[in-house]
Amino acid sequence: MSTSDPTASPTTFDLERRVDSADTTLHNPRYAVIALGSNLGNRLETLQGAVDALADTPGLRIKAVSSVYETEALGGPEEQPNYYNAVVVLRTTLPPHSLLERGNAVEDAFGRVRTVRWGPRTLDVDILAYEGVTSDDPELLLPHPRSHERAFVLAPWLDADPKAELPGLGMVADLLDDLGGEQAQGVRRREDIRLRLPE
Repeated sequence: MSTSDPTASPTTFDLERRVDSADTTLHNPRYAVIALGSNLGNRLETLQGAVDALADTPGLRIKAVSSVYETEALGGPEEQPNYYNAVVVLRTTLPPHSLLERGNAVEDAFGRVRTVRWGPRTLDVDILAYEGVTSDDPELLLPHPRSHERAFVLAPWLDADPKAELPGLGMVADLLDDLGGEQAQGVRRREDIRLRLPE
């Protein structure tokens, strides 16, 4: 079993093999999209660790990982470090709330502290969309509210899935164009760094 997942504990079964074969063993997997963000510590290492932790999750198979995008923090305390942002496209049989619980566990494993709204954070894991599901549950709003207004969400999402659609709002490419394109709102693609798609 891979040791790159800080939320994992040793088990007696071959979890990595099971995850790798998810496409052939899972019944009726759903398309889902997760946004990752970090502006504290080693941001790139944290994002890669989050990708690896998600990949180690039974019932989940990562299909694409975006480029890394850098942007200034929006809202919250002033003079925060810039964010690194990325989007992960996946297929999963986990129900939405179980996927949320896994995302929260990954955040906690990387020292996420929730004390200041929109404050700096080691890791942010947000579900942007889950195939066939809309939700007004305050714990899990789907699709994620305000994602259509945020270039730091739309740019990496489009990079990971050029045909992506935000349920109820239209094609991600069109929504990003409405904001001014990939470099809108100060978003900058980092060509010098990248995340690895788990093998």
